Amino acid sequence: MRSHRRHPLLVPVLLCALAVLAARPTDADPDEGGSGLGAEVARLYEDAARATQRYEDGRREAAAQRSKALEYEKLLDRQRQKIDAMHEDLGRIARAQYRSGGALPFTVRMYLADDPDEMLRGQRAVERAELAVNKAIAKSRRAEARLAADEAKAQAAWHALEERNAGLAELKERIEGRLRAARLRLEGQADASVAAGSCPGAVRLDQPDVRFDQSWVAPVKSYELSASFGSAGARWSSRHTGQDFAVPVGTPVRSVGEGRVVKVSCGGAFGIQVVVRHAGGYYTQYAHLAAVSVDQGDRVGPGQWIGQSGSTGNSSGPHLHFEVRVTPETGSALDPAPWLSQRGVPL
Repeated sequence: MRSHRRHPLLVPVLLCALAVLAARPTDADPDEGGSGLGAEVARLYEDAARATQRYEDGRREAAAQRSKALEYEKLLDRQRQKIDAMHEDLGRIARAQYRSGGALPFTVRMYLADDPDEMLRGQRAVERAELAVNKAIAKSRRAEARLAADEAKAQAAWHALEERNAGLAELKERIEGRLRAARLRLEGQADASVAAGSCPGAVRLDQPDVRFDQSWVAPVKSYELSASFGSAGARWSSRHTGQDFAVPVGTPVRSVGEGRVVKVSCGGAFGIQVVVRHAGGYYTQYAHLAAVSVDQGDRVGPGQWIGQSGSTGNSSGPHLHFEVRVTPETGSALDPAPWLSQRGVPL
């Protein structure tokens, strides 16, 4: 659960995030240094993910500060009601004194009283009551002042975070706009390569510094499942032989486990594809790619980027077609969902 304590370092951290992300060379020439359009898309993909995370973190922190300010306002209302009640108590004391002759000088009332000692004791009780109420009011006033100061700080922090979040939202939208444009260019480049029967070379992507504790992972990080194994449809000659993951063009595709790349090809129904051999005689296929980042014979580990999703070949839209086989060729596919689930990767 996120703490509602105020974090004084959050604002400078967000400012640094804006400066660092804005300074990244995401809009550089795609071919500069041989990085390729796919590498540009991968950088923008990561930048967009980081910008989104920072924006969401800032939005949650702003909501927490706003809740804190509203809570302080409720406490202030209760404190003011308490002070009003104390003022009413003083009013009752004053009215009681007036009814008992409080308008006369105290010496005169002493002479007129039937029992001066009793009156003196009553007067002292009234004075003590007045003193107690006055002290309580002074204490409440101090508490009210502290609450008002805390409320002002929370309000200021909330408004400052809202302003920073507006900047982060603008940055996020700018990066996502560049990512959409780069994805369109990457998709066009991949389609042109497949149409020409010339596979694009491997683009060595900057791998994220992520260590996986598990030996097996899902082929993409974030996804929606679409066509499943065994589905029927006009797009397939018999039944669907894999599991489809609906993801945007350029999404990094990961090797699900340790293995060796045995095939990188383009053309035909699968478009641009990669096949990896794993221990135990199993093979995994990653098809309809827009770009690859490995060559045949490369060793890969779990979670390593091996390409980027696309819509090449016989595809109705951007997605990753993932298969598990017992041979490197078609016709020996297994249902990927239970195969991954048995290895600790539920889809």
